[in-house]
Amino acid sequence: MAETKTSAPVSYQPYVPVDTSLREFTFKALFLGVIMCVVLGAANAYLGLKAGMTIAATYPAAVIGMAFLRIFKGNILEENMARTVGSIGESVAAGAIFTLPAFFIAGIWSEFATVENYLISTAVMFVGGVLGIMFVALLRRVMVEDTELPFPESVAAAEIHKTGRSGGTGAKFLFSAMGLGALVQMTLQFQLFKDKWEHFVTFVKTAIGLKATGSATVQGGMLLSSPGVSPAYIGVGYIIGPKLASLNFSGGLLAWGLFVPILLYFIGPTLDISSIANAILAEAASKSQAMTLPEATTEAWIQSAKNIWSFIVRPIAIGGMLMSAIYTLFRMRKSLATGLARSISDVKKTATGEHVVIRTEQDLSFKQVMLGILLSAVATFFIYYFFSNDVFAALVATLVMIIAGFFFAAVSGYLVGIIGSSNNPISGLTLSTLLVAAILMAVLGMKGDEGVGAVLGVAAVVCVAAAVAGEMLQDLKVGHILGGTPWKMQVGDLLGVGMASLAMFFPLIILHEGDLKVGGAGLGGENYPAPQASLMALLSKGIIGGDMAWPLIIVGMLMGFGFILMQVRSPMLVSVGMYLPLETTFAIFIGGLIKGIVDKFNVAKNHNEAQKARVENTGVLLAAGLIAGEALIGLLFAGLAMGDIKYGDWLPNLFSFLPLPFGVSLLLFVLIGWILVRIPVKNAGAADEPAPPSAVM
Repeated sequence: MAETKTSAPVSYQPYVPVDTSLREFTFKALFLGVIMCVVLGAANAYLGLKAGMTIAATYPAAVIGMAFLRIFKGNILEENMARTVGSIGESVAAGAIFTLPAFFIAGIWSEFATVENYLISTAVMFVGGVLGIMFVALLRRVMVEDTELPFPESVAAAEIHKTGRSGGTGAKFLFSAMGLGALVQMTLQFQLFKDKWEHFVTFVKTAIGLKATGSATVQGGMLLSSPGVSPAYIGVGYIIGPKLASLNFSGGLLAWGLFVPILLYFIGPTLDISSIANAILAEAASKSQAMTLPEATTEAWIQSAKNIWSFIVRPIAIGGMLMSAIYTLFRMRKSLATGLARSISDVKKTATGEHVVIRTEQDLSFKQVMLGILLSAVATFFIYYFFSNDVFAALVATLVMIIAGFFFAAVSGYLVGIIGSSNNPISGLTLSTLLVAAILMAVLGMKGDEGVGAVLGVAAVVCVAAAVAGEMLQDLKVGHILGGTPWKMQVGDLLGVGMASLAMFFPLIILHEGDLKVGGAGLGGENYPAPQASLMALLSKGIIGGDMAWPLIIVGMLMGFGFILMQVRSPMLVSVGMYLPLETTFAIFIGGLIKGIVDKFNVAKNHNEAQKARVENTGVLLAAGLIAGEALIGLLFAGLAMGDIKYGDWLPNLFSFLPLPFGVSLLLFVLIGWILVRIPVKNAGAADEPAPPSAVM
């Protein structure tokens, strides 16, 4: 750590005064933080692979840390340390799920669950995480002290800690919702309820002379689907709100309500149904309506619809995501330049010792940071050499990674300061790095798996570095408000990154292998589509190998440009909605509608800002609990499937009449919706109570 110099006046007064010494870097805080780091990281890995998005772990980590440390008489700085270490696992998970499955999807890894892949993945996550923390040590002071950066989620998390000092933690809401999410997921895994419903509606085209020939053909149709019964998806929709949930669902409607039916009409299979009983055929022809097809025929049409979505619509969606990422960076161009300039200026000030350091301003020393960056660069070189088998290409890739990593760490921190880590466009930043690296590798003559592997390796390290940098800066801002010691938080996060790097590959293995055991396609398949990783795999393989479906990508980019011209709030979210299964976006939309109902209640009951903030905080904790509960049980059952444990055999004969029809499953939506509306509104409190800050700003 940096040496402590003479105290100097500070422009803010932290919750714990500068001259106050409290236990902070303690075993119980670190132990609890590491446990939360792995558990919350695994839960986010599950959610990200399924829905293409993660949620900030700051709030759950703060609540859980307060609840447990209160038992052991921990102080607020120990709670701050536990939250800091506990929330960093989410950022490592984000970097992992956005990139590591791409190695398998692109065909670089023929098998996912191998010792070699585990070691490479662990090295990528750890090196990227260390780089992110080292860059943050250089950037922290200018970022957290910038009055123009509001850090909305940091302020909310700090107030959660302060509120906990006065008696309330909100833990009962979080843990109760976790139990409900786990229970619902367990009943679905035991197939007591159906998790979705789908039906193919066909259109009958009758030929001339039908009654004479007794023949007809089916041409076109639409695959209808219900929302998936998923507490996690509903929780995601609740957190992002009705507007963003609607945008996400609009992508699903475009895919399954427009593109798939149109394409299916022209290129779907033409099925001969002349074998259907003449009475049914005559009735359908006379009434000019759709017929009920035999099971095999219906299945063929459903499969055709899914093939069109997988091989035509999804590449179009990828083009939309690409254009959206480019547009996002274009809109951020001034912020990028400002953030980078200030970062370089702050590095110079730190190196020349211009800053007077007090306890709450002590970062890792400049020498320690430079040594960490150097060692990480050396490790990165060997990782890239492993993929490329070319010394010069590995050197170029390492240089690109260091420059891009610092650049995007600055950008990530700046964006977190403005909009919070929940909305940080990490995938867009990573995609930009991937494109630059892919073009460089192509110019250097890299081809085949070596070139693709090197490109994905660069993207993976930068992605983890940017994600960790954003989350770390958010936590350091909380520490700045509460009076934590920066260097201790940075060392704690190094420990958290190390543990998360060692553990995070296992949830991916469990989900991948478990899905294969039940007949799925694993990572990149229908159950775990991993949209960001699939996009990166397609782009890197297409640029290096020259086999990209450019016509479809270009169509998608034009579609994305159209969204931009229409001033769609988030073209990326619409494109991701096209890429995800309809039952996923539909369930997220339901969650958004529930949040909209809560907002209507706030208006109807004339709640003031204090009451709205309490409603908001309670709802966010409930939604986060639903997500964590389902994710953890999902991982558990995926592990059972991976181990060939037939948990269905455990059901007693009492449930022999199940599964119940899907209509009964809809009652789960009613139950979850009632809980997410009733409990937050009930806990609005009195109008004259002081207002906590909203957990989502």
